[in-house]
Amino acid sequence: MKNLNKIFKWLMWALIIVSVVILVWGFAKGYPAVVGEGNDATVNVLLNWAYIMVGIAIFCVVVLGICVAAANNPKSLIKLLGGIVCACVLVIICYALAPASPAVGLTSATEPPTHAVLKMTDTIMLLTYVLGVAAILAIIVGEIVSAVRNK
Repeated sequence: MKNLNKIFKWLMWALIIVSVVILVWGFAKGYPAVVGEGNDATVNVLLNWAYIMVGIAIFCVVVLGICVAAANNPKSLIKLLGGIVCACVLVIICYALAPASPAVGLTSATEPPTHAVLKMTDTIMLLTYVLGVAAILAIIVGEIVSAVRNK
């Protein structure tokens, strides 16, 4: 286990160093004032690296969560599966409710986004709203329950 912690520590440092190098490179080269005017290389690299980091984070949470749950308590895998199913249902509901409204305020220099892009953007916005409200409610309910139990 000690070797595994060292591996994770070195991987974390490597990801941080690559992130800082990409960020410094972007500032040194300069970010375009308006995206779409030719020199978008810095923005594209930064966005692609962000996608990679999010993918790594999701992979680690899901895969390592499953591995730890299976090692500590195999019955907890059922709860984990239930959570994954609930998350998938929430995404499907948000996707179904997403209106794919046309983008407002785009200049004529940019091409309008496709229906699929608008649908995905609205889905992500709905998910953000729902999960933000759920987080705030969880904090409030948790504090109330904690106050009642400590009485």
